[in-house]
Amino acid sequence: MADLNAILAPGMFVRHPDRPDWGVGQVQSNVAGRITVNFPDEGKVVFDGSRITLLPVFDAS
Repeated sequence: MADLNAILAPGMFVRHPDRPDWGVGQVQSNVAGRITVNFPDEGKVVFDGSRITLLPVFDAS
């Protein structure tokens, strides 16, 4: 499977597959596999894209 994290761009919405309680977060940056996401209840979290595949959300309403 292709690296889904590579398509993530600032402004896109994502979910963490293992932390549904964090809700829908907004991507702040995606640089060299380091993805920064701001979650409403968890705050800003930086991920190593080689360790976790975030799930894009196309309908964040």
